[in-house]
Amino acid sequence: MISRLWLAVGLIIAAVGFGAPSAVAAASWTIPDIDTLPNDADGQLIRLGRDLTVATYAHIGPHVADRSKRYAGNNLSCQSCHLEAGTKRYGLPFVGVFGDFPQYRAREGRIGTLEDRVNGCMTRSMNGRPLPDDSTEMRAFVAYIKFLSTGGKQDGRGSAKLAELARAADPVHGKAIYAQICVACHGPDGQGKRRPGVATGYEFPPSWGRDSFNDGAGMNRLISAAAFIHSNMPNGTTWQAPALSTEDSWDVAAYVISQGRPRKADLDQDFPKRLEKPADASYGPFADGFPVEQHRFGPFDPIRAKIKELAAVPAH
Repeated sequence: MISRLWLAVGLIIAAVGFGAPSAVAAASWTIPDIDTLPNDADGQLIRLGRDLTVATYAHIGPHVADRSKRYAGNNLSCQSCHLEAGTKRYGLPFVGVFGDFPQYRAREGRIGTLEDRVNGCMTRSMNGRPLPDDSTEMRAFVAYIKFLSTGGKQDGRGSAKLAELARAADPVHGKAIYAQICVACHGPDGQGKRRPGVATGYEFPPSWGRDSFNDGAGMNRLISAAAFIHSNMPNGTTWQAPALSTEDSWDVAAYVISQGRPRKADLDQDFPKRLEKPADASYGPFADGFPVEQHRFGPFDPIRAKIKELAAVPAH
């Protein structure tokens, strides 16, 4: 199941958000053809951006021969989350993302650039270190995202919106669903299936563990994970014909995010304006008084109501 699941929220969740499928969406998804680009400097840079997205581990992963290029801290690829090289509808695509930036980001509490957003993925989903803004790799990522955004914003970005549960998501039930559906790709220990060799990545990426995204990644938030799973998993699923029910998607996502993974330092610095912190961000500090477990598994409407109440109180 959660095949090709994870990576670099990345650029992921807050940058592309959730979309609401509609009848119009079925006929509106257009991807520019990269094979029509000339073999000039611009075309080569865009193609490099695609290669970096598909095989991140082979270019900037932790085992590449050039140590100075070891920016990623795990062996995932960007398309572990941004499916089909960032082109799949409701598979966290890059399509239309270029026009979103500069963008105010509540997580940082400031306006950020697209380069900032890419590095958010590098340090969270890829559990690594930032790319220099002027590096070839950063310029290639930006060029590729810009290329995929030439048609503007379209229905089909993010993950398709998923109705929330009135109850807390149940990781115990989720474990049973994982054993039935997900284990074939991701293994009973959630560690996926590595390809043989060095810097070759995964056939099926890990869902948790030391080589997965860290606890500061967007995919480590329940709403993001559940919507992604419902729209895209098992591998080959589409938002038009989900393989899992709504409840099973929430519960298996709860099981996955309850497992161990790398820790990101200084998460207490995220969301400096505490009332802007999403209800499913499950690390403190919190302004709303609800416990970590409810931020992790829901239900989230009581948290949102409390945040709204607090935000309505005039500052003194």
